[in-house]
Amino acid sequence: MLVDFNDLPEISRVWIYQANRSFSLEELEEIKQKLDTFLTQWTAHGADLKAGYDIKYKRFITIGLDQGVNAASGCSIDASVHFILELEQEYKVDLMDKMNVSFKQGEFVAYKTLADFKKMAKNKAVSPNTIVFNNLVTNIAEYRTNWEVPAKESWHNRFLN
Repeated sequence: MLVDFNDLPEISRVWIYQANRSFSLEELEEIKQKLDTFLTQWTAHGADLKAGYDIKYKRFITIGLDQGVNAASGCSIDASVHFILELEQEYKVDLMDKMNVSFKQGEFVAYKTLADFKKMAKNKAVSPNTIVFNNLVTNIAEYRTNWEVPAKESWHNRFLN
């Protein structure tokens, strides 16, 4: 059951997928249609899942699920991963690699391997105040308050010393 992401409770679970490049406006429209279709049909053991999505900076796809209605099962999580893998193939983009870091450089979002981010931190090319995207947040409340934060307030902080 597709709902507006902003109508989901704060405790709703989130999964964040960051792309290794920005999507074009045309791609974003297509992806939104595919998300609408997928989330409308997404179920756990035949029960509808109350879910929505948010797309930010033309590169982050966040799926939110109200687990108070029905919780995700292993099969439903597998279905969502399969859906994301299909997007990867169709748009020739990486959405599943968790070993990459996205951060702001002025108005732009940069995407680097973790090794490159560590080098940048060592060389002071990123600072404790660099805005990073903490894709480890687990619910909408954290997504709204702890997803886009200074590196010093995220797990990225360990690379800044």
